[in-house]
Amino acid sequence: MIPSRFAYHAPRTVEDAIALLQSHGDEAKLLAGGHSLLPLMKLRLTRLAHLIDIGRIEGLASIRQSESSIHIGAMTTHSELAESELLAQRQPLLPRAAIQIGDVQVRNSGTLGGSLAHADPAADLVPVLLALECELRICGPAGERSLAAGDFFTSMFTTALAPDEILLEVRVPLAPANSRCSYEKVPHRASHLAVVGVAVQIEFTADGRCDQARLALTGLAPVPYRALAAEASLRGKTLSAETIEAAAQQVTDGVEPLSDLYAPADYRLHLARVTTARALASLAPL
Repeated sequence: MIPSRFAYHAPRTVEDAIALLQSHGDEAKLLAGGHSLLPLMKLRLTRLAHLIDIGRIEGLASIRQSESSIHIGAMTTHSELAESELLAQRQPLLPRAAIQIGDVQVRNSGTLGGSLAHADPAADLVPVLLALECELRICGPAGERSLAAGDFFTSMFTTALAPDEILLEVRVPLAPANSRCSYEKVPHRASHLAVVGVAVQIEFTADGRCDQARLALTGLAPVPYRALAAEASLRGKTLSAETIEAAAQQVTDGVEPLSDLYAPADYRLHLARVTTARALASLAPL
C-alpha cells in the first residue's frame, strides 16, 4: 500500500515544530520513530495532510544525569536505552525492559517519546515509567509543563498531550542503593508486544523486608496501571513463597482485562498473576 499524499516538514527547533502543529491542527502528526504511524499511513488507516518529522531537532536524543534523576530525551531510541551504561548502573529497570522491545530493527529506530505518545496498552516502557514514578516534561505554545507518568496516560492510545504539545524528555529517579528491579513479560511471538508485562522495583530494609514496593502492569487493561493492593500487601514483609503468591493474586484486583486475538480475558488474568510471581521471585534474597 502507498499512503495518501502529504506535505513533509522537518523543523530544526521545538518552537518551529509547535508552530507547525498550531498551523495545521488535526491535519498534522509528529513523526518520531515511525513504527506505529508509518504502517497506519501505508494502510491508509490514517490520512494526514502534513507529517512533521522531529528527528532533526537537536537535544531531543540524550541520556544525562543530574543530582537526583536521569534525563532522557524523547527521541532517544530503544537501543540507546538498552545499551546505556549510565542507566545500567543507576536505573537498570529501563534497559532491562528496552532490550525486550521488538527486534534489533525496531529498537534501532523506535523512540521513547514515540512509544509513550502512542500509548499502546501493550507497550513495554509505560509500566516501567509508572513503577519508577517518572516525570514527563512537555512543551507547547504556552511554555513548558511537567506531568507525572501516572497522569500522562488517560485511555487506550490516548495521552494528556494537547494537539499542539510535544514531549521533550522523561525524568527518571535514580534507583535507591537498597533496591532491586525486574521486568518480566509474556510476548506475542510475532510482534513481541507484551500480552502481559510486569515492572517491579522494591526497596529493601537492612534485614531484607520490603520497605517500598512498586508494581505496574501492561497488556492486561486498556491503560497500564499500578497494582496498589499488591504493593501494600508486600510492605514490611520478606519475599517468601506465601507473600509472593498473595501479591500475585492481588495484581488483578478491580481490573477489567482486555480480550482479543492475542489472549482471552481469563488467560490474561492468569498470565498477570504468574508473571508477577516470577518477577517477584527473581528479587527474593539469594
